[in-house]
Amino acid sequence: MGVSRRGASAKAPRTKFDSASETRIVVGDCVAEMSKLPAGSVDLVFADPPYNLQLKGDLKRPDESHVDAVNNDWDKFSSFAAYDDFTRAWLLACRRVMKPSATLWVIGSYHNIFRVGAIMQDLGFWVLNDIVWRKTNPMPNFRGRRFTNAHETMIWAARDENAKGYTFNYEALKAANEDVQARSDWLIPLCTGEERLKGADGKKVHPTQKPEGLLARVLLSSSRPGDLVIDPFNGTGTTGAVAKRLGRRYIGFERDRTYAAAAQARIASIEALPEATLAPFMTARDAPRVAFSELIERGMISPGTKLFDAKKRHGALVRADGAIMLGDKVGSIHRIGAVAQGSGACNGWTFWHVETNQGLKLIDTMRAEIRSEMAAS
Repeated sequence: MGVSRRGASAKAPRTKFDSASETRIVVGDCVAEMSKLPAGSVDLVFADPPYNLQLKGDLKRPDESHVDAVNNDWDKFSSFAAYDDFTRAWLLACRRVMKPSATLWVIGSYHNIFRVGAIMQDLGFWVLNDIVWRKTNPMPNFRGRRFTNAHETMIWAARDENAKGYTFNYEALKAANEDVQARSDWLIPLCTGEERLKGADGKKVHPTQKPEGLLARVLLSSSRPGDLVIDPFNGTGTTGAVAKRLGRRYIGFERDRTYAAAAQARIASIEALPEATLAPFMTARDAPRVAFSELIERGMISPGTKLFDAKKRHGALVRADGAIMLGDKVGSIHRIGAVAQGSGACNGWTFWHVETNQGLKLIDTMRAEIRSEMAAS
């Protein structure tokens, strides 16, 4: 299975779009409405389906006060078999519209996620990860008969086992995590405070609104600016709000007109972040190649200049042909850097410096200036 670990290539065309016109909510049954989308047109699916919580009657605290739990009709199914049929239908609809390189996220609790995961595998989806969303502020178990349900599970899957080129922005995630690989357990609080949508009566518009921080991590990890993201269970539009802010196109599907109206108003108030903050993370492998000789040709370094290591223990002379010389050894910045250290290999860009009025300057910063000019042109 192929994977794009670095996000968009530097050579890939940049998709520009009007966020307002490319973000919409379709009112209706998701299976029926997704059938109207072209096959293979979607880059990413995030699904937050009914959990089928099977609540029997009202939920109360020990003091007999009422708990505002999920008791809506949309979360009620006559049997597990009925829920499984519902799950197969929407998963198949999603699979049809997904590009070969698209991926799907599904979130759930112990009530449904194992059934959903088994059905996904039966339908040919290929599970890439299960992510544990660990809540910093979970609702307690009021009856004291079980452990507090402090997490939910997300399944991240490719369309099939042979999927190639799915997006995983590995380097960007690692850089944001202090150069440590991003883990599969995410500590994020529940949606509370001003982020929680409330009606005129002060009550929650939707009982299971997800936090924007959770969706931001999903979209930043597995999509690119300009990608088309869909959510079959739009609810109050968290996925759409985050997608718009992050420069992704979005279609949400929602049967409940009250939820859809709240989501429309919410998303309309969102402004996309500046384009510069959304540019795909460029790794050294993706970046345009710049030869050391270009620094000489552009007048950034002159022949006869001396290059030094960070502690000025070694000094190499820059030649007119782009090679450098250390004693009687002549070669590339990499080969002579290795000679200076007595090692087998060296990245000369991060080893050699030039002397300036402000002190030593890494030659890699000069290469970065050239790359910035190339990207802007």
